[in-house]
Amino acid sequence: MFHKEGGKIILISNTITVALLLLADKLIHIGWLKMTVEIITVCFLLLILQFFRNPKRSVELNDNHIISPVDGKVVVIEEVFEGEYFKDKRLQVSIFMSPINVHVTRYALGGKVKFSKYHPGKFLVAWHPKASEENERTTVVIENRIFGEVLYRQIAGALARRIVNYAEEGMQVIQGTDAGFIKFGSRVDLFLPLGTEINVKLNDKAVGGKTIIAIKS
Repeated sequence: MFHKEGGKIILISNTITVALLLLADKLIHIGWLKMTVEIITVCFLLLILQFFRNPKRSVELNDNHIISPVDGKVVVIEEVFEGEYFKDKRLQVSIFMSPINVHVTRYALGGKVKFSKYHPGKFLVAWHPKASEENERTTVVIENRIFGEVLYRQIAGALARRIVNYAEEGMQVIQGTDAGFIKFGSRVDLFLPLGTEINVKLNDKAVGGKTIIAIKS
């Protein structure tokens, strides 16, 4: 299954692939060169298809758990000052997505969307320390009955040029359902209340909708 955000790009990529294969067959008469062009063309299509894949995942709803919003590697676990919404200290957990990861963003917890804002910005590499404040990004705050207000931030990277955010203020959202999509490499930051019990370690591989990031005991 492919994500709806990839529909147009997949269609264009399919068209380009077919056209290039037909042209190669018609215009290139050197066997090894024709095969090389064909392999590169097919690999390009496969990369596009794998990027927009959207695997079905059953999510066990649990308000005592914050689940990973994305697939990727845990690159930050630290206490920081969050200056956009809370304007106080929070526990930040950041997950970096490479271009080969699934790039669907899922709601890490259920509740009411209290805040949702898009910020234009730079396209620094997603693991850069200033990416959370200077890159193109969206900030969303969800109020949950157990954890209170939790903020997550979708951050564009050097390759990512479009962030899709479905969260709108006032919405009631369900844990594990689609929250958006980030195209071509990026990162998501979670800002949790101080004292939250973290269930992952640095460099852990997180699976969106499955890995438990934090627990309320």
